[in-house]
Amino acid sequence: MKRITLIACTLLLTALASSCHRRNDYSPKPEAYLRLDMPKQDYRKVDTLALPFTFDASTEAEVRIKKDQPREKYIDLYYPRYHATAFLTYKAIQGSHEWQAQVDTSYKFLTQHFNFSSGVDEKQYVDPTNNIIAFTYQLKGSKVASTYQFWVSDSTHHFLRGALFLDQAPNNDSLAPVLDYLQRDLRHLVESVRWRP
Repeated sequence: MKRITLIACTLLLTALASSCHRRNDYSPKPEAYLRLDMPKQDYRKVDTLALPFTFDASTEAEVRIKKDQPREKYIDLYYPRYHATAFLTYKAIQGSHEWQAQVDTSYKFLTQHFNFSSGVDEKQYVDPTNNIIAFTYQLKGSKVASTYQFWVSDSTHHFLRGALFLDQAPNNDSLAPVLDYLQRDLRHLVESVRWRP
């Protein structure tokens, strides 16, 4: 009986020791990001006589005209669900000199984010039928305050510039689904701009 008890205790201790064997990978698990299910993108046409152009805006965005002067308009597209705003500035221009000045100003605002960016994805959009030339800039990097900027023009009379900002500290890795959603909205806006005759 002592022998059976000794064998049973030995087997039990061996099983216990092998189940408690140490592993050398005591690294903590990475923090997880919140899963965000984004709504379907849906648009409505913004067509008001206060603006010399029309465009499509997301149904998620509130359109606010903040400054309404004959040659200058400030429009905010506010996304309350995401605490994000696309700031739009419209300028009436006359000729290539004023057009170049607006392009330079847009580029100056863009370069203010270069120190925090790991790269810029620049795209050109041209629609000769509707007299549209546009450039979009997607800034990469986890600490960039404005991840998407653009300008749209006809190069002679109209110039519209936009920049996307979120009302929170930049952590663009965790906000990637929201940023992707908002950037798609703004690309659609750029392609939908139509100047009034």
